[in-house]
Amino acid sequence: MNKAIVRRRWWLWTLTLWAMCPLLWAQQSPHDPVGEALFPPELVMQHQQAIGLTEEQAKAIRSEVEKAQGHFSGLQWQLEREMETLVSLLQQERPDETLVLAQLDKLLPVERDIKRAHLELLMRIKATLTAEQQAKLQALKRKPESGAAHTEPSEHPTAR
Repeated sequence: MNKAIVRRRWWLWTLTLWAMCPLLWAQQSPHDPVGEALFPPELVMQHQQAIGLTEEQAKAIRSEVEKAQGHFSGLQWQLEREMETLVSLLQQERPDETLVLAQLDKLLPVERDIKRAHLELLMRIKATLTAEQQAKLQALKRKPESGAAHTEPSEHPTAR
């Protein structure tokens, strides 16, 4: 494969991860009050029986996750397209600062939309759960063996 293409893809993925890192760090940080107040879908799925999740609740959460995944997919395509353009501008011998910053201004709203959609999903999941279920999930999040503190970025809807 052409070295320029490989290098371009590497930069594209590096910048994509860079753009996504603040959201992912916020979810994994033990001192993140927003992340601590919400429940990722994989945590709820992992502990369905332990929290007494009803079939109706599971169906509602699956529905929200499926809707969000479709939305995330479209946003991810858009983000990658804008990121690819940014990378091509940055790869020039002498990048034009005005063009690079204008391209960044196109990319940042897409990143914002991804973060907003992710927060909406997490709030809808929380709204589906009872206070008792939320308390059980909070307790499970504090246990290191629950896996909640070690969620892989590829498991998050924003990474899809």
